Amino acid sequence: MSDTTSAKNVRRRHHWRRDAVELAALFTAVAVADCAANLIAHGPEGPVLLASSAAALLATAGFHIWFSRRRGHSPPLDEAGDAGDTSGAGAAEAADAADPLASAAPGPDGAGDFALWRMRTTVRDEPGTLAALCRALAHHRVDILTLQTHPLAAGTVDELLVRAPAALLPAELTRAAAAGGGGDTWVERADAHDLVDAPTRVLALATRTALDAAELPLALRQLLGRCTIRSLPERRTDPAPPAEGVLEETVMRLRDPSGGTITVERPYLPFTPAEFARAHALVGLDARLGPRVPHRQDVLTLPEGNEITVRRAGPEDIDAAREMHARCTPATLAMRYHGPAGDADRYLDHLLSPRHGRTLAAYTASGRLVALGHLLWDGDETEVALLVEDAWQRRGVGARLLARLVALAGDTGCESVYAVTRAANTGMVAAMRGLELPLDYQIEEGTLVISARLANRPTPPAPETAPVPAVRREPSGPGH
Repeated sequence: MSDTTSAKNVRRRHHWRRDAVELAALFTAVAVADCAANLIAHGPEGPVLLASSAAALLATAGFHIWFSRRRGHSPPLDEAGDAGDTSGAGAAEAADAADPLASAAPGPDGAGDFALWRMRTTVRDEPGTLAALCRALAHHRVDILTLQTHPLAAGTVDELLVRAPAALLPAELTRAAAAGGGGDTWVERADAHDLVDAPTRVLALATRTALDAAELPLALRQLLGRCTIRSLPERRTDPAPPAEGVLEETVMRLRDPSGGTITVERPYLPFTPAEFARAHALVGLDARLGPRVPHRQDVLTLPEGNEITVRRAGPEDIDAAREMHARCTPATLAMRYHGPAGDADRYLDHLLSPRHGRTLAAYTASGRLVALGHLLWDGDETEVALLVEDAWQRRGVGARLLARLVALAGDTGCESVYAVTRAANTGMVAAMRGLELPLDYQIEEGTLVISARLANRPTPPAPETAPVPAVRREPSGPGH
């Protein structure tokens, strides 16, 4: 409550002594005024002096009114009692000092002068450390768009999505974070997709995982950033990790719902307990839902007029794949698997597992499997492989499958794919050339490696659009 309000609500107490003093002061003022008026009025220039005094008083009152109104529209005084500079650079500096983040907002020309960055830095777990980091970044006109905190045993990891001037280099961002008390800083370019908040992104990844078991490696990579994912089969000498998983700084090991171990490595940046908990929850969702493959399928008409159905293949297609192996000649199996024909069946468990890539199957109208196309993730590289039953070779089946496999690889951001075959496999060479992409050839001891660069590739017909991460697989045999 203000003093003015209190004075209005509190009834003043009056005393006769105060009234007597006020009356005495009034009589004294009247007496003094009468004496002054008599002295001036009886003087030779008395009337002129009285008129001049009245004019001076009116001019003083008018000047006071004008000055008070002008002062009411002036900028406030600073601590030293001086008004701030309102023109030129002074105004800009004053605005930046009042709100340093406001100056980092993009101008009317658009966001072309700014860049998005993902930044992660470790600060002390003390009050004021985040404020110091924000001030250091604001000094470089860096705007913090989103912020996540990952508590550690000692300190806190702050993960930020920032918008910085395009001319600001990553090293300058790192130095700015260090000036604000941050350490072990990591900076990576971001895009508009990173503007989605963390809960929304996690829910979207969980939805994709629920619809397709093959999405788990992709979801883990999008959740954790750039990392290497390996799906290792269970061995007696290397048993699966415990149900709760294992976290070792830059490596986490999780129990694969399909058997074995999922190993995630990120050497450049340690995982936090919060990231490990999210990854563990995503794997737990996959385990709870069990095996699942989307039921999408496309009916294609071959040049000769026959129709085939192309769909995603999974472990449920193993029996049909073994029957197709039995109908293939040993030369065809050896051309595909680069080894004895009798070993072909043992590769199927690996090839049809959604953990190691994607497999497309071609079925005839009668329901017989006649071709398999594999997209296998080998670290940062991607391999394509085809097996077409002898009776269906050179009829366009392999070319159709290969076009769709390359489309899947392009959707994941792969820059190239490669195929390993024998130099005598003219059918595979012709299929690769039919992609109309730049090709590189390498021949060593009768083995031909054909690499296709996917940059500026033409849009393939009716591709599947679900992207897949680069998942490093364990070799399952010659030619996989």
